[in-house]
Amino acid sequence: MKINCIIIDDEPIARKGIAEYIADIDFLELKGQGENALAANTLLSSQNIDLVFLDIQMPKMTGIEFLKTLKNPPMVILTTAYSDYAVQGYELDVLDYLVKPISFDRFLKACNKAKELFELRKSNNNSLLKAEEYFFIRCKERFEKIKYDELLYIEAMENYVIFHTAKEKFISYLTFKAVESYLPADKFLKVHKSYIVAISKIESLNGDDMIIKGASIPIGRTLKEEVINKLVARKLLKR
Repeated sequence: MKINCIIIDDEPIARKGIAEYIADIDFLELKGQGENALAANTLLSSQNIDLVFLDIQMPKMTGIEFLKTLKNPPMVILTTAYSDYAVQGYELDVLDYLVKPISFDRFLKACNKAKELFELRKSNNNSLLKAEEYFFIRCKERFEKIKYDELLYIEAMENYVIFHTAKEKFISYLTFKAVESYLPADKFLKVHKSYIVAISKIESLNGDDMIIKGASIPIGRTLKEEVINKLVARKLLKR
């Protein structure tokens, strides 16, 4: 299955180079190119796009600013001549951050990551997998089975995600956004930009933190009201 992608970059030479790389990767299919955010918006609204190679410094609106306007963005790989925006990019759950000039091996690594996430999202549509109450993740050269009822919380760390279970922790090369989209919403809750918790494993809430098996998990300021309403408001005993 092909991954439909577009290139958004105001430099023609940069677009040409990325397009040539895409042509050499058999699981990618280039569906269009544009030089600014307006072109990107048109392409995304008119086609089913899975992946965007997005430049940051563009006229009228930067790639970061454009990304913030999207409610349900596709996978995004930032391509830029500047390394200063890496933190902002990862806060927006971009898949990878490539600094120009981009070598083919580094480009391929980012695309392979997109392929893994793409396949994970497709598997998310298989209801039989969810019914089994477990899923698999890749840890180095192994596939580890994670049971929902053993999972305590998930922690984002740059390009990796740490799965904390009752027995041990597992580190996998995934995006936090992909994990969030896969986990059932009735069992897990995002409480911070870097943390998703198992609702049944929460022991207490104290101010801006919650406790799970002795670990203190921060509650994000923008998510606090939602977290309190979902976890406490409807189940709080009153006189």
